[in-house]
Amino acid sequence: MSPNLEEILSRNIINMLLLIFWGAVLILSVLAFASYPGQGYIYILFTIISNLLLYFGFRNNAIFFDTFIGIFLWLGFWFKLSVRVVFADGVFHEAVGFFGGTGTAFDHALLVASCGLSGFLLASYVREKLSFNYSSKTEGVTQKGLFGFYKNYRKIIWIGFAALFLVVAVTNAYLGIYQRGSITRTILPFGLNGVYKWLLLFGLASVSALILRFEFAIKKQTYLPAMILVFLESLISNVSMLSRGMILNSGALIYGVLAALKPHAIKSSIRFFLVSGVIFAALFLGSVFGVNYLRSGSYVDDQHANQLQTAKKLQTAQNMTNPLFIDRWVGMEGVMAVSSYPYLGWDLWKNALEESYNENETSFYDNNLIESPYIDTDKSAHHFISLPGIIAFFFYPGSFIFLFVSMFSLGAAAALFEAFVFRLGGRNLILCALIAQVIAFRFASFGYVPKQSYLLFGTILLNVIIIFIGDKFLSRFYKNTDTDQTL
Repeated sequence: MSPNLEEILSRNIINMLLLIFWGAVLILSVLAFASYPGQGYIYILFTIISNLLLYFGFRNNAIFFDTFIGIFLWLGFWFKLSVRVVFADGVFHEAVGFFGGTGTAFDHALLVASCGLSGFLLASYVREKLSFNYSSKTEGVTQKGLFGFYKNYRKIIWIGFAALFLVVAVTNAYLGIYQRGSITRTILPFGLNGVYKWLLLFGLASVSALILRFEFAIKKQTYLPAMILVFLESLISNVSMLSRGMILNSGALIYGVLAALKPHAIKSSIRFFLVSGVIFAALFLGSVFGVNYLRSGSYVDDQHANQLQTAKKLQTAQNMTNPLFIDRWVGMEGVMAVSSYPYLGWDLWKNALEESYNENETSFYDNNLIESPYIDTDKSAHHFISLPGIIAFFFYPGSFIFLFVSMFSLGAAAALFEAFVFRLGGRNLILCALIAQVIAFRFASFGYVPKQSYLLFGTILLNVIIIFIGDKFLSRFYKNTDTDQTL
């Protein structure tokens, strides 16, 4: 099959999928409009802003943060609300506090959500006009040191990387260093718990981004074994954390590869992405069900766990999986709870900002704004919290102006962060996609111990600086690296 014909087929497939997607959005919008209990024009406004934010994330001059914040907020707000209004009579799976379910309450919540989404939308537009954009120019590999080292020791690096993520995952699972919903069972010396958390969350995935970049540069085309290695790291790390979020890092890396094809002249094929997609889907679904199965036994007391038969565990895992793809995305419930809370104000905002991390306690949001399902859990063994999301959190003062300005400012700050990663991280689009996803997901899931956000952003900075310094150091030994190969 010639490249031209394959390109035409790819374009036709993408156009067909887009037509199906936006057709489904239109149908769901009409159904939700007909069932919406409040003023129809408010739902229409909310729908336009939500879908514009999603659309802006895929325009020509979008950066990766635009893409991921658009996806996460679209899923957490518009998609979740529309599905719940059409198929569940406006009843939500998560707690919504004082929210009364009246048309007026829905209208107020949608106006708050629309205000916050508009802040991100404006930040994206201003960034495009005044600041950072990715160049469409083909770039050679700029990381001469790291690239030269990788070419010379490629097989050893693959073996070492596989050994590293296996050791990290196995020891994490055995020692209980960092697992979602569980109390830390082992405190390591020299701050090594933090190192484990960094590696599991995005440190190992950053190595995956470098491997993909260099492999594609060496071969001048996409390379399936490299993608499989990346998927295995994500699968094993997430199972080790009892996390169902394999789709996050893996999806970001896949999107980074897609974005890098044209500007860096990487040859690929429909077959590569079809096979990669099938492998990824199988591993992701397996990880979700597997983690739910493990949780069904580990998130109950030991006596109960011993009595829980395998068949019952499987049924429990299925029950945990069914609502996952709609309800796991943070957003609408938090805004519904906060917008209807009768004691909004700057004192509430101040108290929320002062929240401190405590593994043996639920969150400020759980304790004050909703009837949390986690209040009566065994806090000596498990750490469960609810999250309001970034738009709900910044509406604690009850000010629309403060909410809009805050979302605009955070959107601008995220763009600056991405520009920093691009320039200091070797102009690696795949790495930029990964880090942008990490930031966007943190924003979407915001609300617990907000003053400790510096730890995440500080770790991201350190992550990129390590890559930068490593490249500069190794470039002393690989000054003559051939950089005509492009990614």
